[in-house]
Amino acid sequence: MTASQTVNKAKKHLAYALGLIGLVLTLDQVSKIWVKTNMILNSRHHIFGDWFIIHFTENPGMAYGLELGGEYGKLILTLLRIVAVIGLSYYLYKQIKQGATLGFILCLALITAGAAGNIIDSIFYGVIFTDSDFRIAEVFPAEGYATLFHGKVVDMIYLPVIDTYLPEWLGGDRFIFFRPIFNLADTSISLGVLFILLFQRRYFLKQALSDGPVDSATETAIEYQEVTPNTESSDTTEVSSESEESTEDVQKD
Repeated sequence: MTASQTVNKAKKHLAYALGLIGLVLTLDQVSKIWVKTNMILNSRHHIFGDWFIIHFTENPGMAYGLELGGEYGKLILTLLRIVAVIGLSYYLYKQIKQGATLGFILCLALITAGAAGNIIDSIFYGVIFTDSDFRIAEVFPAEGYATLFHGKVVDMIYLPVIDTYLPEWLGGDRFIFFRPIFNLADTSISLGVLFILLFQRRYFLKQALSDGPVDSATETAIEYQEVTPNTESSDTTEVSSESEESTEDVQKD
């Protein structure tokens, strides 16, 4: 690949990454603003029966309702998010320049977008909204419900796919799966991490191959991955041919 082709590829991958980040941020913020300006805290709308519910809740912490306690805990968490997004953005840009696979770049973009989406809530929502307790929140009030960097993250997606009671011998308690309430930013982060875990072999083996000379173990792994499907197909064909020959011999006898 020539230098100009490498530059064009990097530009194209950067455009894809920025486009995906922009799309995730737009969908995430539109959904949160709609919930904040149309629902009261802890109200809910059933979308598909009792297993897909829009349930408005807020949390001062991390994904799926996890949090650090206290006012300083919230500030520290927001600052850590900002540092994380800066680090992710730099790593994403670096991977694009180094020619990482498009799949890996898009996964990093999903994680970066999700982290940035929740940062927007934490930094600005306390200033641009009133609280949602017993009323619909106002936008751009004279005084918000919190100071800058102390906003709460809006969550709304609730998927109690399984809602039942355990047998008496297990305590008879109510069992709900999936219990946490989350948002599109959380979903974006989770999908990015999941896809990297599922397809890391493909991403990193291709990266190792494209970087130039590789060690014998990596080269063997790449060759095995590429050859194995054909070998299995060939073995199946041979077994099938032997089976047909045996059937013909029996019929002749």
